Amino acid sequence: MPTAPPPANAPADLRGDCANCFALCCVALPFAKSADFAADKPGGTPCGNLRPDHTCGIHADLRREGFSGCTVFDCFGAGQKVSQITFAGRSWRGSPDVARPMFDVFPVMRQLHELLWYLTEAVELPAARPLLPDLRRALAEIERLTLLGPGELARLDVAAHRAPVGELLARTSELARAEVGGKRKNRRGADLMGAKLRGADLRGASLRGAYLIGADLRGADLRLADVLGADFRDADVSGADLTGAVFLTRPQVAAARGDARTRLPARVGRPAHWER
Repeated sequence: MPTAPPPANAPADLRGDCANCFALCCVALPFAKSADFAADKPGGTPCGNLRPDHTCGIHADLRREGFSGCTVFDCFGAGQKVSQITFAGRSWRGSPDVARPMFDVFPVMRQLHELLWYLTEAVELPAARPLLPDLRRALAEIERLTLLGPGELARLDVAAHRAPVGELLARTSELARAEVGGKRKNRRGADLMGAKLRGADLRGASLRGAYLIGADLRGADLRLADVLGADFRDADVSGADLTGAVFLTRPQVAAARGDARTRLPARVGRPAHWER
């Protein structure tokens, strides 16, 4: 559950709106006792901290209580879409017959909304103008899929739709990063866990799927770097510049450690738990 208001200029339907969701992330999804969660919880079972009104009893103290994993999760607006559109406002509490179907659909919808997040960004990138017709068609198709009925959504093969979108996003990335000029670093899928990259020039680099867990990125320049799927858990991005970082998401930023000097794309927003 988010710990800060969603960024105002993120697309409205891609911002988590807990007030219009039946706490699906707190019920449908499983989690295991770990550094991110203080207890085990199977999927389809309400979290022990969930109140009858679908609010969190420890929302203000999630990190202190051992539930930091909740503070980095983002449904990209899938929760309210499932709650208010797919199931027309019927709650799993008030209508037990929709509980199982609702819990099955939520993870599917979350994946679709994540694709919408990337495609919406791609459509807005000036460098991606040559791909605009294809990007708009892909965006419309994924949006159409989000409006399917519960049964169709539960059976949907998201991977089959993710593959062509992924290819389109890769082409978008190439166009966007070409603006940097010169030779750009390719660290796609690289193991950079704990890497000492303080002050590194990573402008226009491909960091897709890179493991940056615990990396020292203080003061690094990641402008126009492609960070789709990069793992920033516990990476120190204090003072780093991620302005225009391509395909950066709120969960990635929330999983990292930053401060008031960290520069971020406006659509992502600054995590509440970062140092001020």
